[in-house]
Amino acid sequence: MKLDSTITCPLCGHRSTETMPTDACKYFYACKGCGLLLKPKAGDCCVFCSYGDTPCPPIQAANEHGRPAPCCSPM
Repeated sequence: MKLDSTITCPLCGHRSTETMPTDACKYFYACKGCGLLLKPKAGDCCVFCSYGDTPCPPIQAANEHGRPAPCCSPM
């Protein structure tokens, strides 16, 4: 399982590699380039699933086992 994801800001394009929590979803993320507060897109559980290059650990685990992803706990 990959625990790092690079988040790309949709406003300024700034990219930042972050370590994802394994026990919770991250609903908010402040862009380190422009300060925009990112929130998950509709249907996504966290900012990593919406703006990262790697989905969050619960989604990765569900995909590996071919089952629906469980909802994550808020962080």
